Amino acid sequence: MERILVYRARQLSQAHLSPLGRRWRHVQAVAGRSIELSTGLPMAQRRLLVAAAWLHDIGYSSDLVRTGLHSLDGAVFCRAQGFPDTVVSLVAYHSGAEVEADERGLLGGLRAWETPPTELLDRLTAADFTTGPDGRSVTVRDRVSEILSRYGPDHPVYRAVCRSGPLLITRVEQTQNTLLRRERAIVAGFTRRAS
Repeated sequence: MERILVYRARQLSQAHLSPLGRRWRHVQAVAGRSIELSTGLPMAQRRLLVAAAWLHDIGYSSDLVRTGLHSLDGAVFCRAQGFPDTVVSLVAYHSGAEVEADERGLLGGLRAWETPPTELLDRLTAADFTTGPDGRSVTVRDRVSEILSRYGPDHPVYRAVCRSGPLLITRVEQTQNTLLRRERAIVAGFTRRAS
C-alpha cells in the first residue's frame, strides 16, 4: 500500500505538471533529492516524504489554482485525492509557505491544515531549496537569490522570500549538516567494526 502512495503521487504530479516543462523538471529532481535526504528515516516516513516531494508544486497546475498560493491549492487537491494527512500538510507548509500565506492574506486558510512533523518538513524544504527551477543542484543561498530575481518587489513571493529567506537558509543548512554528521557517524561505525 505504501509503495502505491509514491507511485500515485508521481503519476498525478506528472499528469498535472509535465506540461509545465521546467516546473516538471524541478519536481522530478526534488523527488530524487528527497530520496537522498530521507536516509535514517523509517520506511513509512520516507515514503510520506517522497510522495510529498512529488506533489509539493502540484498547486501550480492551472487546473488546480484556486487561491494563487500553490501550497494551499496543492494541499486542497491532495486532500481531495485521499492522500495521508502528513503528505497534505507537507505540501501545505513546504518551503516557507506560512510567510507567503501571510503576504497573500491566506494565513487562516493555511492554518486549517495541521502543521507537519518538523523533521519531514525540513527535509522537504531542503530538497526544494537545493534544486533549481530546471532541476539542477544549487546551494540554498543561490536558490533564494534565483527566486528573488524572478519576482518584483511588489510580488507576494518576493516579499515572502525576503522575510523567510534567512530562516530557510539556516534550516536547510542545518538539515544538510545534521544528515552529513549522521552519514559520517555511520561510516565511522562500519570502519571501526571492520577493523
